[in-house]
Amino acid sequence: MKRIDERDLMFSRMAFIENSDEYNEYYNRNPNKKILDDTLRDKPQLYSEVTPTYDSILSNAALANFKMISELRKLCEGEAYEVKIAVEPDKITNAIKRLCMHYGAADVGTAYADDDFWYSYRGRHKENYGEKVDTSLKNAIVFTVNMTQEIINTAPQVSAGVETSKAYVDAAIIGIQISYFIRRLGYNARCHMDGNYLMPMIPIAEQAGLGERGRNNLLISRKNGCFWRIGVITTEMPIIFDKRQNYDVKRFCRLCGLCIKTCPAKTISDSDDSDKWYIQQEKCYDIWTSIGNDCGVCISSCPFGQDIDVGRVKDMSDEEVEKFISVYRERYGSRKRVAGKYFL
Repeated sequence: MKRIDERDLMFSRMAFIENSDEYNEYYNRNPNKKILDDTLRDKPQLYSEVTPTYDSILSNAALANFKMISELRKLCEGEAYEVKIAVEPDKITNAIKRLCMHYGAADVGTAYADDDFWYSYRGRHKENYGEKVDTSLKNAIVFTVNMTQEIINTAPQVSAGVETSKAYVDAAIIGIQISYFIRRLGYNARCHMDGNYLMPMIPIAEQAGLGERGRNNLLISRKNGCFWRIGVITTEMPIIFDKRQNYDVKRFCRLCGLCIKTCPAKTISDSDDSDKWYIQQEKCYDIWTSIGNDCGVCISSCPFGQDIDVGRVKDMSDEEVEKFISVYRERYGSRKRVAGKYFL
């Protein structure tokens, strides 16, 4: 698996200030991206007043959540206590999983995060731009938090963005709680949360057995389909690792294709080769800025977590999958929709 440079991600690139050291360094190495990125930076900011989905109440609710997340970022890392408490890997793994669920997680698994799972260089924030990513804490606790289907199905209205940002806050709080707990036991631990990840979330969630990547390049989770956000804690504390699972999601996605039809950016691959499934992040982000929030249509168009559970697919023939999709489309069209702003 090729490691991703965080500097190449859209949220990193969109944060560059023109003629700053980061801006000049990045576009000296990537001159082919400069014109497009400058154009995107000139477009309205997400949740801003000039965007078509702006609401003076709900847009500020989403922005408040993201502000809270940015202020929690400093809590992701900290010093472990000097006294290290001996733990039995099986017992502490079970305890951490139960704590995650008690704190509000929908699902939790564990995985070994070798170097391939991490970003190669940091790029999201000026203070650590260009630093090599520290991959020393390789034992990963991975969890999901639920998003409410009814609210996400208002997408691309701003209420879906409120629910998305709320789930990022939920994941951050749980991750911080667990990392503080592990450090209290004397082991180093780091919380990975929105705006402060050191690794992409979906590969490590797959490795932990929580689901399988779908055509829309989201994790199709075993508990709630696409209606989730992911949090990760990495640590040196010894834990027992879960096994990666094959849920046969890719076969379902090859036969379904609803996300291809509904994506406003037309950025989801129609290839039958899952190795070629991709999201063109520039086109996706362009649509976000045009709409005014983080869209969510590809989530709401997915039947997983709505009318079908991941666990059913292996027992279904191709004909049964195709019949399910036909009935689903007759019932809902290209996707489920909930009208209105939900909270107002």
